[in-house]
Amino acid sequence: MKLTSVDWAVVAMFFLFNIAVSAWFRRRSEKSVTDFFAAGRNVPWWLAGTSMVAATFAVDTPMAISGLVAKGGIAGAWLIWNTVAGGMLTTFFFARYWRRAGVITDAEIAELRYSGRRAAFLRGFRALYFGLPINCLVLGWVNLAMLKTLVLVLGVSKLEGLAILLGLMALTALIPILSGLWGVLATGFFQFALKAGMAIVLAVFAVRAVGGIDGLKAKAALVDYLRFRQPGATLSFLPGLHSSWMPLLAFLVYVSVNWWAAWYPGAEAGGGGYIAQRMLSARDEQHSLLASLWFNLAHFILQPWPWILVALASLVLYPALGDPEAGYILVMMDHLPAALRGLMFAAIAAAYMSALATQLNWGASYMVNDFYRRFLRKDASEAHYISVARWGTVLITVLSAVSCLFMHSVAGAWQLLLVTGAGTGGVFLLRWYWWRVNAWSEISAMLAAPLVSLTLQFVWRLDPAEPAQFAWLMLITTGLTTAAWLAVTWLTAPEPADTLVAFYYLVRPLQFGWKPMARLVPEVAPAADGWRNLRAWFCGCVLIYGALFGIGKLLLGEALTGVLWLMVGLLAGIIMARQIVQQPVDELEAVARYNGAEEPLSRASNGNKRDVSR
Repeated sequence: MKLTSVDWAVVAMFFLFNIAVSAWFRRRSEKSVTDFFAAGRNVPWWLAGTSMVAATFAVDTPMAISGLVAKGGIAGAWLIWNTVAGGMLTTFFFARYWRRAGVITDAEIAELRYSGRRAAFLRGFRALYFGLPINCLVLGWVNLAMLKTLVLVLGVSKLEGLAILLGLMALTALIPILSGLWGVLATGFFQFALKAGMAIVLAVFAVRAVGGIDGLKAKAALVDYLRFRQPGATLSFLPGLHSSWMPLLAFLVYVSVNWWAAWYPGAEAGGGGYIAQRMLSARDEQHSLLASLWFNLAHFILQPWPWILVALASLVLYPALGDPEAGYILVMMDHLPAALRGLMFAAIAAAYMSALATQLNWGASYMVNDFYRRFLRKDASEAHYISVARWGTVLITVLSAVSCLFMHSVAGAWQLLLVTGAGTGGVFLLRWYWWRVNAWSEISAMLAAPLVSLTLQFVWRLDPAEPAQFAWLMLITTGLTTAAWLAVTWLTAPEPADTLVAFYYLVRPLQFGWKPMARLVPEVAPAADGWRNLRAWFCGCVLIYGALFGIGKLLLGEALTGVLWLMVGLLAGIIMARQIVQQPVDELEAVARYNGAEEPLSRASNGNKRDVSR
């Protein structure tokens, strides 16, 4: 694809605009570490939620969707769709808890929920493990996708593409270096608007290139015969019972295990990573919940279909493509009008920048807040820590550039991360709802999951790229990891009462799993929103799937089926909205009593009291 001087001018103006926005927000981020990594906890829901969506819309995402659709038709998108339940679980069961906790990172929750050296070890271990190797793995596949794009779009060699990539990385790193999370949030808002708009434009031209929807459906029938050997497989929303790419066992694992059992950036059960960072930066609990809700609605309803339509078009246009992930870029190069190429390349850059800037700021927050300040330098000035954060951002940038050289497939990297973290989700969920979970529970889960998974892969030769073997990897790793951390939980002592009471007093989880602690603080009325949240969660899932399938059916010309799905989703959305608006009286009383009560820790222990002012 040849870019003219006008196209390059558009791209240059886009980068300059992002740097200018970051410079504008620099002063807001320099007051403290909280301002740099949590935007002063004053972010409105729409900005926090849009930033979450922008971070998930990286350049690797539509390319991975193209690869998945080439392997399994529309049903290949279940690798993403299966996380709906987990996303809505975060919204209604955890968003308020994260904001009440008042920490800067999700790793810091370890020393709020647990105590002693084991809690400190857990916090430091999470900071280093997720902040460096895991973060660099994620950034590696983001860089890999961008490198593939540069080579295809600009017609350069891989070495030349790598040189250009390094320049883009340096420019993007300026955003979190200059203004921390504020810059990431503000630029992400504009980046999302551009890349979402251009994704829709590309989908329109892609469908036109294959003769419209009717032409797409007619040619998909030929793909059914040549590739899937099954009528209707390309356009089916569900995999067939005898599907080779996703047998029934694999599909059941996706929809019943994946969404709660595995750790995955942006889709961790209960929230975590940069999703938790946005919820922690929200103005209050309600803004935290609404940010998570908006993210899930936009991520699952608004984003997927432009990607899927382009992926289907690429499957028809390039049936023998060696690297199907490149199909998205080829459609752009071959069928987008020259007048829009500059904007499209800027949109690709926006997708890259939003993901990279997010991961850099998130990784630096771990290194500074949870390792450097916690263990190496406890009494330095805020300006010193912000300076270290900026240098930490540079370090992660360099390491992520190296990591992409060892990757070959974006979707393959996704699956590797899923099976490596399988089984840890259960402890991340229950630490909020069961007082008996202790620091050793989390530590054992985080050690057992990769140990079991890697043993299965390298000793028993289970291949995560093979659907059936992937399913067994998930089931065995989740089962053994869960058994390991539950056994460790019962074999080790619970956390001290004063630590547990402080956490219960601050976060105010459901009393059901915290009855021993609740008895020590009777002035904190028990939360009564469990059933309300469960109804909202269920209706939220129905809303998303109803809208997702309804829009898809309408786009494919099945109007009646599409309208019925949309009506189901709309009804569920109305019920969900009523659950959000109707704040129960007993919950309001609990908040009032909590705000007016004195610190109750002396009732649990005569030792030192923990500071719960955060």
